[in-house]
Amino acid sequence: MATPSPHTIPLRTILIALPLLSLLVIFSHHLLYRPSSPLPPPLLTHVLHPSSPPEATAAPANNNSTAASSSTPPPAPTTLRHVVFGIASSRRTLPLRLPLLRLWLHTPSPSPTTPHGFVFLDAPAPAAVAKALPHGISLRVSADASRFPYTHPRGLPSAVRVARIAGELISALDADENDGNDTLRPTPRWLVLADDDTAFVVPNLLRVLNKYDHREPWYIGARSESAAQNAWHGFSMAYGGAGVAISWTLARRLGRVIDSCVLRYPHVYGSDARIFTCLAELGVELTHEPGFHQIDLHGDISGLLRAHPLSPLVSLHHLDQVYPLYPGMDRTRAIQHFFRAANADPARILQQTVCYDSKRSLTVSIAWGYSVQVLKGNVLLPDLLAVQKTFVPWKRGRNATDVYMFNTKHVPRDECKRGALFILKSISSGECKTETTYSRQPLRKCPPDLIPLRNLNIIKVKAEKLRLIPGKALRRHCCDIVPSSSDTTMDVNIRKCKDDELIAMHS
Repeated sequence: MATPSPHTIPLRTILIALPLLSLLVIFSHHLLYRPSSPLPPPLLTHVLHPSSPPEATAAPANNNSTAASSSTPPPAPTTLRHVVFGIASSRRTLPLRLPLLRLWLHTPSPSPTTPHGFVFLDAPAPAAVAKALPHGISLRVSADASRFPYTHPRGLPSAVRVARIAGELISALDADENDGNDTLRPTPRWLVLADDDTAFVVPNLLRVLNKYDHREPWYIGARSESAAQNAWHGFSMAYGGAGVAISWTLARRLGRVIDSCVLRYPHVYGSDARIFTCLAELGVELTHEPGFHQIDLHGDISGLLRAHPLSPLVSLHHLDQVYPLYPGMDRTRAIQHFFRAANADPARILQQTVCYDSKRSLTVSIAWGYSVQVLKGNVLLPDLLAVQKTFVPWKRGRNATDVYMFNTKHVPRDECKRGALFILKSISSGECKTETTYSRQPLRKCPPDLIPLRNLNIIKVKAEKLRLIPGKALRRHCCDIVPSSSDTTMDVNIRKCKDDELIAMHS
């Protein structure tokens, strides 16, 4: 065996030194290449302290991406300037519906809040009709849609033309932008589709749109009031007469693909069904907003209007298919009268407020801006929230279905048991408050003991203008009957309910 050299390092020493050398190399590398900012905290910190806010354990404010995202301001509120209307009409119906369009689209001209949109026709309209359009609204003749099939046995092929409005409208706006004709308007945020017999309460429409991020794909509207209509046409689509709101990012996608969807669905009934099928294929479902109203009803819709939900009224449709909103007026005067109240306090129009007079055993139900009912006895609030079936179904005949998408109750056959009805007579409004006056409908031939407050002729209702705050829950208001020295007039004050206050008759 060879004898080891005196300069040779023993193997045992090398094996012991190797781990120490490795630690030395790692430590030296850490010193030379130490990062400029501290390492993020271990994930275990959040596990051990789940109640700690992320800010407490996050990296210091040296993170550029975090600073950039926090400094990005939220978008400004949506206004009328951000909305584009696409209104389906025809050469025949537009002259008949023009007064209604001018009523709800009316704004001072010129105005920064002038509406913007197009009325689509099947043929050119007379020049006088075009001149009478509201400021900011233009006429367009729809493109020829005869190449698209339509096979539904009961519908009208015009549904294809109307369904294609979204694509044609976006193309028209793009052309205007390229020509430099529309440089003063901001980029649209919403496309609102409707019929020429749809009336919007525009401030409430904007309130609804401001609830949603217009940069996301939103499809907003409402079903029909008729369960039979929904069963026939579908529960998942927004009915076009009530109005359909589509965020602009989604509207652009819809405009690009609508023709392919029209080709695939020749068998569906209406334009709104074709829009629904196309949005469904884009992966978007309906977001239901109860303020949109298709009004698939006939006759007297006062029962529906007197029990409107807390959601602000957004739209009414088929107003020429129902009785005038106020008795004793023609349709034109009635809708003008209605919009005087809606313009004075849009958020409060039709809001139902109930108060009780325990001394005289009376129940007072107010549909603000519309009517007041005075009923004998203690009528419980849930019974007043149900809709009286003053109307008849949209589809009449032996197979008509009298079923609706809300709670209903029958109207007493005996008129003497219906209580006293007061209809809006006048309205005065200031900067923050309103006073509405309601006059009594003619007395019926009823026994004196069945007529509540026989001498009462006028009810005056005072209220602060309703201010709805985004993100805050809706709550019904309360009211008080003010003591009066006269038995011909009743004064009522509407106010916010106290925290634990119950809307009920208290002894």
